[in-house]
Amino acid sequence: MPLPDTAPQRKALADRLTEQGHLSSPAWKAAVEAVPRELFLSSGVFLADEDTGLWRPVTPDGVGPREWVEVAYSDQSLVTQLDGHLTADKATEPVRGFPTSSSTMPATVVGMLEALDVEDGHNAAEVGTGTGYSTALMCHRLGEDNVTTVEVDPEVAAMADAALEKAGYSTWTVTGDGLLGNPHRAPYDRLIATCAVRRIPYTWVRQTKPGGIILATIGPGAWSYGTGLAKLTVGKNGTAEGRIIGRSSFMPARAEAAVPLSGDLAARAAYANTERKTDLSPAVLDQWMPAFLAQLAAPGAQLVRAVSSDGRETTYLFDTTRESFASLTQNGEEWTVRQGGPLGIWDAVERAVTAWREAGEPDISAVRLDVTPHAHSYWMRDKSTRWEHRVG
Repeated sequence: MPLPDTAPQRKALADRLTEQGHLSSPAWKAAVEAVPRELFLSSGVFLADEDTGLWRPVTPDGVGPREWVEVAYSDQSLVTQLDGHLTADKATEPVRGFPTSSSTMPATVVGMLEALDVEDGHNAAEVGTGTGYSTALMCHRLGEDNVTTVEVDPEVAAMADAALEKAGYSTWTVTGDGLLGNPHRAPYDRLIATCAVRRIPYTWVRQTKPGGIILATIGPGAWSYGTGLAKLTVGKNGTAEGRIIGRSSFMPARAEAAVPLSGDLAARAAYANTERKTDLSPAVLDQWMPAFLAQLAAPGAQLVRAVSSDGRETTYLFDTTRESFASLTQNGEEWTVRQGGPLGIWDAVERAVTAWREAGEPDISAVRLDVTPHAHSYWMRDKSTRWEHRVG
């Protein structure tokens, strides 16, 4: 059944985003009013059922036109793929699964595009095409020849490319690992990532012009929260410097997505190099800012909590790529931390959280960072609180 003209819904969405403070540029507002979001959801979406924990498939053919348009223009993120392969048009009933691709909520999309500070004629790169909706907005604003988008999943890339063509944008859609960027269309004035990364790949810095801007979410390692939106300006000397401009949440880049830990966690942490008391409770990692700092300090770590038969809880941090761990158990009012492997994971977390507390527990926007070919450095307020990660 053909869908009605969605121009009224597009205008209503643009008006809502403007009223909410997400949209201020007339050029981006014109893009939201022009680009039909429903074209980029043709295979359907999965909606979460909080009562069952299942994902309910919703497709254009499975519901009435009015309901489908309401879904397409709701200001929410819409899951479009589960487990790296399943789309809603292939599911006949509610299913379990892990979201691996989505159409991000428009408020987040346009907020990031506004923060990108584009100008007419800019050559822009996007990492993480997804459905292609944000790509289309960029094409409308900058022109299709000035936009390159990279998507790692071939099926997702093909669907996005088809939707872009249907919407009238024959842009540069590339299938590949976005962490490597796309050197063939570089250098870029602007580079934006719609996936989260553990740290800014130096390839992005190399492919961005001096004075150009990189915008990406940092911190997908251990948690699905505690992430921040980094905005960096590339310098003439091959470095980039910037700050965290706010909280953000995106799915991790596929190459950096954590594989769920299984098996006997206690056995994984059986052989420790050190054991000591710590005044820092792992409960602090339930807060956004300490969780963000912990992920900067230990970008490859995963957080797992386990409860023994006697009711005692152990908090684990595992970095499987570097064969390191930290385990924390409570004894009365004290915590004991055991660490193994070449990385002192909890040592790094303690330093970062302690620096934050000594700085007066500032908001996430106080975090500064710079990227060189050899290291990523972070600090708060001034460089006396700097901590660094060497590359390699």
